[in-house]
Amino acid sequence: MSSLDAETLNFYALEAEAYSGRSRSTQNERLDRFLKALPAGAKILELGCGGGQDSLSMLGRGFDVTPTDGSPEMARQAERLLGRPVTVLAFDRLEENGTYAGVWANACLLHVPRPELSPVLSRIHRALDTGGVFYASFKAGSAEGRDRFQRYYNYPSRDWLIAQYAPLGWASMEIDEDIGGGYDGENTAWLHVTAVRAA
Repeated sequence: MSSLDAETLNFYALEAEAYSGRSRSTQNERLDRFLKALPAGAKILELGCGGGQDSLSMLGRGFDVTPTDGSPEMARQAERLLGRPVTVLAFDRLEENGTYAGVWANACLLHVPRPELSPVLSRIHRALDTGGVFYASFKAGSAEGRDRFQRYYNYPSRDWLIAQYAPLGWASMEIDEDIGGGYDGENTAWLHVTAVRAA
C-alpha cells in the first residue's frame, strides 16, 4: 500500500476548498515551541501543509520554508494563500539527505498506513540535518480505521508510536497528549511527538 490512501486523497480532492478555507485556530503554542528550537532563518520542510496556514506563519517569521502536500488540490489551495509554488510530495517520495533544520508534519502522518509509517519516519530522519527538530501529531487509538468521511487513520497508541520512532536513534523524543478537534468536529485524543536527530 502506498503512503497515500486513495479514499483519503479523494476526500481532500473533493473538499480542498472547504477544508483549506475553514475557520481554524492554528496550534500557535506548539508551532512557537518548534520554531524557538531552530536557528533564525532555518530551512524547514512542511509535510501535509493543507491550506498553507502554518507555512504562512513560518515564512512571516523569516524562516526558509518548503511547503508540500500529497494532494494536488490542497497544494493549489496553499499556493493561493502563499503566493508561491507548493510541491506535491507523497511522504514515501522524500529523498533529501541532511537538508532541513526542521520538519513540521502537523496532522498529516496520521494518514500513513501502519506498515508504511516506519519507512516514512526513516526518510524524514534522513532529510534532517544533525540536531534537526521533527514535529508530528497523530490521532490516538489502538487500531487503524476510517473516520465518517472515509479518511484512513493509523490511530496509534503511545507505545506503538514509540516503537516506530525508537530504531532511528533520536537524541531526544517527547510525546505529549491532549484532547482536541479536527475537521470532523469531534473531540479526539491527540499524540504530539517532537524528536531531535542525534548529532
